[in-house]
Amino acid sequence: MEIVILAVVIAVVVLGAISGLVVSGRKKKQLPPSPPATPATPSVTAPPAEPQVGEEAETPSDEERRTIEEVGLPTAEAPVAAPEAPAAPAIEVPEPTAGRLVRLRARLSRSQNTLGKGLLTLLSREHLDEDTWEEIEDTLLTADVGVAPTQELVERLRERVRVLGTRTPEELRALLREELLTLIGTDADRSVHTDNAIGNGGEEIPGVVMVVGVNGTGKTTTTGKLARVLIADGKSVVLGAADTFRAAAADQLQTWGERVGARTVRGPEAGDPASVAYDAVKEGIAEVADVVLIDTAGRLHTKTGLMDELGKVKRVVEKHGPVGEVLLVLDATTGQNGLVQARVFAEVVDITGVVLTKLDGTAKGGIIVAVQRELGVPVKLVGLGEGADDLAPFEPEAFVDALLD
Repeated sequence: MEIVILAVVIAVVVLGAISGLVVSGRKKKQLPPSPPATPATPSVTAPPAEPQVGEEAETPSDEERRTIEEVGLPTAEAPVAAPEAPAAPAIEVPEPTAGRLVRLRARLSRSQNTLGKGLLTLLSREHLDEDTWEEIEDTLLTADVGVAPTQELVERLRERVRVLGTRTPEELRALLREELLTLIGTDADRSVHTDNAIGNGGEEIPGVVMVVGVNGTGKTTTTGKLARVLIADGKSVVLGAADTFRAAAADQLQTWGERVGARTVRGPEAGDPASVAYDAVKEGIAEVADVVLIDTAGRLHTKTGLMDELGKVKRVVEKHGPVGEVLLVLDATTGQNGLVQARVFAEVVDITGVVLTKLDGTAKGGIIVAVQRELGVPVKLVGLGEGADDLAPFEPEAFVDALLD
């Protein structure tokens, strides 16, 4: 009997234990996972102590440093200053063109004494014999006036001195001034034509000026100075750097343009000059500029192929519309060699005007007469020095007065 009772008790205990395990398992499945335990008080990281002498300062962890570098921010220990933007070049204000030649008259008169004062000295002699007239003729020839113009001037002077009997210095000066002005010409249109034109599509396009000449005459410099002349007269200018064969020609022209706020269109070195010239006019039309100045390659006038390419530049530009001016730049110190250059250039493109550079110094003023006779076009601009504003519209009266001062 005791054995039976003991067995019953053991069975009840076992069943109770099994029931408890089952209930406990079910409760664990029904309850959500409990959050991680948080400490009763938050942990505070103390700031790093300042380094003592001989110790290294703490640096951010690798992860923090990598994050800083990836976003491009300066680190606390090595602040990076923001790069300064390059200062825009200051825009210069060119001198007004009106009266430039008069302002430069003193410089011009100092360099031309051989012609003006030499003639006055000879004409002031008490007896004007044949030897004196030959000296007058030699003076004119030495000044590069040319054979035919010299003979004409001497004949007129001889006739007027004989008929009028002009002998006083004042009378001789007035006589010589009048004859020199007649020789140079005062009726020619010496303005640079930069008015807007009508393009081939009927639209209005800027005035186009091509500048041609042999390397060494100051062609690119003259183009830059001409931009200053036009801007001083209130016009907006786009420059075309079509001299792609001379090293640094485009850089030189761009520098001139930046000084006065004129945009320069350029192409690759040794690229097609005609393409650059075409793009320059296209840009001028887009910007509604007043004038486009095209600096062409400095052609050696003895190279037929290169001269033909100059003609190509003009034809390509004329796909937009007419070219208003073709200015030939000549070095006034080259004398008769300059006339040879002028003749060959005139065969390739229709020259409309001449720019004489280096008219100061050793230049001989008679070249103005000779080149006008050779080309049948007027001298429109003269360069009297190395200054940025030393290019002046040619004024016959001011020029002759400078010769006789």
